[in-house]
Amino acid sequence: MTNSTLRALRGCLPAALALLTLGAAAPADAALPGNWLYVTVTRGDARSSDTRGTLLLCDPPQGHARAAEACAELAGAGGDVGRIPQRNGMCVQVYAPVRATARGEWDGRPVAYEHTFANSCVMAARTGSVFALSG
Repeated sequence: MTNSTLRALRGCLPAALALLTLGAAAPADAALPGNWLYVTVTRGDARSSDTRGTLLLCDPPQGHARAAEACAELAGAGGDVGRIPQRNGMCVQVYAPVRATARGEWDGRPVAYEHTFANSCVMAARTGSVFALSG
């Protein structure tokens, strides 16, 4: 292969991975360098089709509306979403379920996270910027 062909293939890798993982499952043996997670957020109950996801790359931070913040929070928690310090704040007690999932790799270890929160405010308080898929 020529250098230009290799560059073109590398440029397509993030888009190809996003297409492969559409539907909330990250490729088990993806050969991505550094720390990365495919994160999804599903609003509504289990039957909902309102799922959004993105590939969060952390070396350097990209692919996510708040990639730098999310990568810094994950670095502080050793890549464990459940260990991100909870933010203080007030959330309304309205039940509007949000399911958050993350699959990927951090420091060479597989990452798998899944949790359903009462609403998006509670999710943000407990997971920081990791699932903030819009600006």
